[in-house]
Amino acid sequence: MHRLLRLFLAPALLLAAGTALAGPASDNAQAHFRAITAGQMENLLSQYADGAALEWVGGPLDGRYTGKTALGEVWGKFVKAQGGLTVKVSNVQESANPKGATVTANVIFSGKNDIKVRYVLTYRDGKIVGEVWQIDPNLAG
Repeated sequence: MHRLLRLFLAPALLLAAGTALAGPASDNAQAHFRAITAGQMENLLSQYADGAALEWVGGPLDGRYTGKTALGEVWGKFVKAQGGLTVKVSNVQESANPKGATVTANVIFSGKNDIKVRYVLTYRDGKIVGEVWQIDPNLAG
């Protein structure tokens, strides 16, 4: 009987082990992508810790932006240039420990153009402390 129980439970355990569960940082990342898409500047900026840094790699906004003033300026330029957007998010992965979490994702913002981004967000105490916006024209849609 014990052997029979293991035969039935083993596939279920393997399936559960292979299933990625979203955690709080992944949920926060999704909210971040939605705020960008909707151009919700106040919401977007509230997600950052003081002194947070954004590395924008590629495209016309390429550069390093540190602090909420600089972040507000760059996101303001982006929202103004792009207008209405939609977003498609895939391959979200979260790594976390008691000190913080990192979320990586493939994100495609669609508006005037498709902007394919390999995203990396680092969270501490539920706030973004580091962000990488890597333009990746070869990102699978």
